[in-house]
Amino acid sequence: MATARVEYIAPWWVYWLHNLPHVDFSLQRESGDFNPKDPGYQQTLLFVALFIALCAAVNLLFVSGYLICLCCCKKEDETETKMTSSCCVTWTAAVSGLLCCAAVGIGFYGNSETNDGVYQLTYSLDNANHTLAGIDSLVSNTNAKMKEDLDQHLFRLNEIFAARGDYIQSLRFMQQMAGNIIQQLTSLPNWQGTSVNFSEIARNASIIEYYRWLSYLILFITDVVICLVTCLGLAKKSKCLLLTMLCCGLIALMLSWASLALETSSAVGTSDFCVAPDKFILNMTPDQITADVVHYYLYCSQSQRNPFQQALTVFQRSLTTMQIQIQGLLQFAVPLFPTAQKDLLGIQLLLNTSESNLHQITALLDCRGLHKDYLEALIGICYDGVEGLLYLSLFSLLAAVAFTAMVCAMPRAWKHLAARDRDYNDVDDEDPFNPQARRIAVHNPNRGQLRSFCSYSSSLGSQASLQPPAQTVSNAQAAEYMNQAALFGGNPRYENVPLIGRGSPPPTYSPTMRATYLSMNEESPNIYSNVFPA
Repeated sequence: MATARVEYIAPWWVYWLHNLPHVDFSLQRESGDFNPKDPGYQQTLLFVALFIALCAAVNLLFVSGYLICLCCCKKEDETETKMTSSCCVTWTAAVSGLLCCAAVGIGFYGNSETNDGVYQLTYSLDNANHTLAGIDSLVSNTNAKMKEDLDQHLFRLNEIFAARGDYIQSLRFMQQMAGNIIQQLTSLPNWQGTSVNFSEIARNASIIEYYRWLSYLILFITDVVICLVTCLGLAKKSKCLLLTMLCCGLIALMLSWASLALETSSAVGTSDFCVAPDKFILNMTPDQITADVVHYYLYCSQSQRNPFQQALTVFQRSLTTMQIQIQGLLQFAVPLFPTAQKDLLGIQLLLNTSESNLHQITALLDCRGLHKDYLEALIGICYDGVEGLLYLSLFSLLAAVAFTAMVCAMPRAWKHLAARDRDYNDVDDEDPFNPQARRIAVHNPNRGQLRSFCSYSSSLGSQASLQPPAQTVSNAQAAEYMNQAALFGGNPRYENVPLIGRGSPPPTYSPTMRATYLSMNEESPNIYSNVFPA
């Protein structure tokens, strides 16, 4: 593999967002290069948020105009109003509820994607911070050993080998090599400032992401609750719930537009960074780290020269020279100066520890580890992060549409319920299916009985006016009627009382029975003429 840079390619949605017009408050085009400290660039992001705020204002004006027109419109035909309002409210509530549920589902996915992207960013920053902190720890530890511990051993050995000039010369040469090692370690970049920056960025990003994730979760739950309670209010035909949910729907509508403005401006700014992240990082390079070092970690090409190679090579050669000198002194000086063995072994242990530190420093300074963390951070923020912001923007837009339709449908539901209440109030109080009549009968029984008695008396009076004049019945006819009544089992229904006078409808009878009664009526016409008219 010639280069590892091909592992990161900005996705298409990043280029699409980056190519959006960057306009400041004076409506002048600005550069799309990511520069958060530039006031002109800050205005371009604020202009995006203000444009969405303008769309929100237009939406609220539309909703307000619709509500005013609905309240001021003339009364329509009663039948048409009932049918149109009921159908419109039902379909609007169903579509708004489904749209809100779909928006919340999209929002959950976008919130999860954004959280994954930020988590990957903070994880990569923590790994890079751990690497840089490890380099600083190893360098400082090696310098301390070379300056303090090695000097103490050499000072005691100088006293022991005071009579031998050749041994003193070897000790001075080792001290010179230790100075070279300290000089090469000092030339390495000081990663402490960069490590502190990475740690601060990761900590702040984690805190902001936690509250952002929690806020969106509460917003999702609130939207679902508003939709469910609105449907419950429509099902229960509760004006109190509808009025409460109307206010909550307006608040949710404004929150949806506010979240859309925040998400869109954040997505545009993040996309500007993701298009050319190397350029921004090179411009933000601290003074203690040179540009070639940053370039080495950003691109990590095998054909590129390691800027630490020379220092590490001098470090390795100096350690090897010192180890050769210590081996010679252990072989030739210890038989003559046995007390020098302890210090010589201490220097040998120190050199072995320094060599181990050298290998670890070489591995940590290699570009592959930090470049891997860099690529993972870019992929996390530019793929998952920006994609999640786009899904959250779609959620906010769909939620705004759903709550707009819901808010516009609630006044029609209110008018429909008001018309229904008027219809119930217009029903006659004597109607037994009228709830008002039932309530009157329950709470005022005397009034209910009086009303029923008056109605019954009036009906009897009207029916009495329709009765024909009474006819004279002889004893023979009465005896004949009694005989005929005995044939029917003595049923009192067939007594000689006009049915119309009872206030009840005549009994139903079949054609066969009617023929029988007509034949009887021919024999005794005066008896059955009032019961079964021809």
